[in-house]
Amino acid sequence: MKKVCVVTGGSSGIGLSIVELFLAQEYQVFNLDITPSNIGEFCHCDITDVNAVNHIMNEISKKGRIDVLVSNAGIHFSGSIENTSEADFERVFNINVKGAYSAIKAVLPVMKSQQNGAIILMSSDQALIAKHNSFAYNLSKAALASMAKTTALDYAQFNIRANAVCPGTIETPLYHQAIDNYCEKSGANKADVHAEEAALQPLGRLGQAEEVAELVYFLASDKAKFITGSLQVIDGGYTAQ
Repeated sequence: MKKVCVVTGGSSGIGLSIVELFLAQEYQVFNLDITPSNIGEFCHCDITDVNAVNHIMNEISKKGRIDVLVSNAGIHFSGSIENTSEADFERVFNINVKGAYSAIKAVLPVMKSQQNGAIILMSSDQALIAKHNSFAYNLSKAALASMAKTTALDYAQFNIRANAVCPGTIETPLYHQAIDNYCEKSGANKADVHAEEAALQPLGRLGQAEEVAELVYFLASDKAKFITGSLQVIDGGYTAQ
């Protein structure tokens, strides 16, 4: 029987690379997303709907096991606290934090019953440092880092591991959307902004989604079976400065 991996937000960007890598490693992969995809087994799901997430996880677990959960679904939002409306704040936290809460809580019963499981949360370098105009997003990613630590401690007795991956600036559709939004507001040239972002990284380039996927796969594997409650930074050296 194939191992089973569930990925939230697996239709594009880092999530898609994770789905592709786990499929290449002979996993059965379920992608919970609102954007359709023909890669992996797509399950249309609003990750903020706790009942919908519970239903889908129950259906998946009936087919055998859930070995890995990658809680990846998330959105970006730019703004200081004064420029973040209540609606903006709630939207970021509903998707980034409540979505992770829903997925983890729904998968724990089957992982407890099988006495094994790996949970990987997609946090950010912003769990470790602050960035300008990133009040709600920064806060949500710090919350995910905390969630990884507390889940790791609470469920270690069941041999369930939980870790957070903390990417820096990764070239994804979400990155390009953020740059486009900035250029639209500021009038800056996108090529210049892109080059400036690359120059900010000690390695002189942006990270790639495939590189993040490789770290996620390692954390899910038996090679990482003594790693839990950790924040794994993959940022080209940015937070070391």
